[in-house]
Amino acid sequence: MPTHTRLSVLFSAVILSACSPPDEGSQSPIDAQAGREVTAPGKVFRRGNAAEPETLDPHQATGTPAYDILRDLYEGLTTESVRSELQPGAAESWEISEGGTRYVFHLREDGRWSNGEPVTAHDFVSSFRRVLDPLTASPNAQMLTSIVNADAVIKGNLPADQLGVRALDTLTLEIRLTSPTPYFLGLLNHSAAYPVHSASLPQAGAAFARRGKLISNGAYMLDDWRPHEYLEAVKNPYYWDRGNVAIERVRFLPIEEPFTELHQYRADEIDYTDTIPSGQLDWVEENLPGELHIAPYLVVYYYYFNLYDEPFKSNRKLRQALSMAIDRERIVNRVTGRGEVPAYGWVPPGIHGYANQAYPWKDLDQRERSRQAQRLFSEAGFVPDDAPSVRILYDTHSTHKRVAQALQGMWKDVLGIETELVNQEWAVYLQSRKSPEGAQLTRSAWVGDYNDPNTFLEIFRSGNNQNIGGYVSTVFDDLIDAAAEEIDPEKRRQLLREAEWTLLDDYAFIPIYFFVSKHLVKPYVEGFVPNVMDHNYSRHYRLNMSQPGRFNSEPLVVE
Repeated sequence: MPTHTRLSVLFSAVILSACSPPDEGSQSPIDAQAGREVTAPGKVFRRGNAAEPETLDPHQATGTPAYDILRDLYEGLTTESVRSELQPGAAESWEISEGGTRYVFHLREDGRWSNGEPVTAHDFVSSFRRVLDPLTASPNAQMLTSIVNADAVIKGNLPADQLGVRALDTLTLEIRLTSPTPYFLGLLNHSAAYPVHSASLPQAGAAFARRGKLISNGAYMLDDWRPHEYLEAVKNPYYWDRGNVAIERVRFLPIEEPFTELHQYRADEIDYTDTIPSGQLDWVEENLPGELHIAPYLVVYYYYFNLYDEPFKSNRKLRQALSMAIDRERIVNRVTGRGEVPAYGWVPPGIHGYANQAYPWKDLDQRERSRQAQRLFSEAGFVPDDAPSVRILYDTHSTHKRVAQALQGMWKDVLGIETELVNQEWAVYLQSRKSPEGAQLTRSAWVGDYNDPNTFLEIFRSGNNQNIGGYVSTVFDDLIDAAAEEIDPEKRRQLLREAEWTLLDDYAFIPIYFFVSKHLVKPYVEGFVPNVMDHNYSRHYRLNMSQPGRFNSEPLVVE
């Protein structure tokens, strides 16, 4: 998402279930004052979830709010430990050929769908074919192009049954790759590689991912979905590892405003926050020290240019000027204020064995950067009295607004540029950013789908569905292609570093900062461990109400 946007992001249509009245005898009282349904602590694991998921179709999802739910509902061939270490999932074991291009997976005999039917190799075959079929138009299809014939299937040049995936028998799956792919096992934990219940599709169609129809194979199954209120999942009684799933019910609440989320947390209405508000880190550290968890996170926050049209399409110096005029240290210290790291490259720190690239002006002070930005602006053909106006798009969230306003002020002060800020609710924003005419600059964030630099670099390859800004470079594409064919790990890393530098040198986007994950978690939620992927599965935790939460009556200071 995606957010996402992994921080990952963002093409699918929003699929919503019908809103129905509460069941008779519901355990959940109505908070009349707030006008929302709340549950008592301990009955349900209540998770803040940032926004309404755009879909629960794992092959169409692109945003973090959907991914966080899908990880509870589905399970790929591989999964993760609480520390984000790769583990067997729907497959209990596998073998990899000596050349690294043939994988044979052995599915669990006790693997079951939420309706009790066995999970088979044929389910995975049909699901891989579905996600790569051009009629599906999956935004994540190109993540799987290392599979034999995948690229040709995506382009419609070969039928899906020519894909290099086949069932050797009911519980044995073979996947053939075009070249060794070191991160392939990690890819299989992404929603693009989740199985869907193929028997449900002919009758339900697109509605298969709605309440009352969704059949999944993960630790939980969909029980209720009231759009813009909550989504609730209940323990899957057929899940192969159900004996180790302690929490019976999980409620995801789409809370877009971090201040609202913090207030609900302090009022004991939620147990886990998606984030914390900008500027409140000091207050939270002082008043809720044992409940705050901050950790490195493989996410980059950035703005991408619309490279389909002028003024940015052919004016590299203009793009560089805008990037250099931004005081990133000021943004992370005064605007976000939550431990983020200024970004002068694209791939976040934390990937094992990878030396990140950075702009050569990284070590200049901001005064000198601004002087060089003004010179580049002039060389690009502009002067402050005749500066172009810039229209930027961002989605509803206090942090995004504050960052956008900071950029607006910096570009005005340094370059004389007038900036129009366009704020849209999450679902509308997802649609607007698809169009090249949506804005000249668009806020985004990219979340690593697996722990390898390729997950960040691949999205700028020509033709990639996530390359929304329209960046095109044959040099970059050739380096990515060469890295995909390279067997030697060090040579591969060097090719990826060259690709990152090419991307930076073209100024196709403006990196702002690298994330850290920030969660408040109640003391009675046991088992929570921050991890670099920020993948937090509800099945890893338990609610121990003998260790109750603490309501802090100290007033929240709003800066």
